[in-house]
Amino acid sequence: MATVTAGLLDAIRMAMEAEKKAAAAYRDAATQTDNPLGKRLFTKLVEFETYHYQKLSDLLASLVEQDTFIDYVFQAPSIPAPGEVQGIPEANKMSMMRIVTMAQGIEQQAEQRYADLAKQTADPQGKAMFEQLAREEAGHYRLLRDVYWNLNDQGTWSWPQASE
Repeated sequence: MATVTAGLLDAIRMAMEAEKKAAAAYRDAATQTDNPLGKRLFTKLVEFETYHYQKLSDLLASLVEQDTFIDYVFQAPSIPAPGEVQGIPEANKMSMMRIVTMAQGIEQQAEQRYADLAKQTADPQGKAMFEQLAREEAGHYRLLRDVYWNLNDQGTWSWPQASE
């Protein structure tokens, strides 16, 4: 049995809200690019954040109803590396770079939020879940960092094959 505090439940609710906002931001970003690779990237990020939201929702329900943490199944990133696509118009490139910068901030905040939750959680299963979520968000950040670099320096939508 977990020892669940109101503070932990509130932190999980805040994390759920942040995941919902991140998914909405990525959904919006997908509509702001005409490039199919950019759309694919942001659409996949929507899926990741929606998955995190659902798992946090499952966790919250389990903690409230049964006072137990849940098993968290790692969702491996599966955004195939696209290769390079040249010819991004400069105005679109700058707009996309701003969006990618915003996305990097979302991922850094999420990583920190889950790292903090892991520190607050004594339950080994809960700690493992939050640590894994932090690693996933760090992986999303690294992916977006590579996307930013390629947009800025090469003018291409390009990223390496995603891995944890």
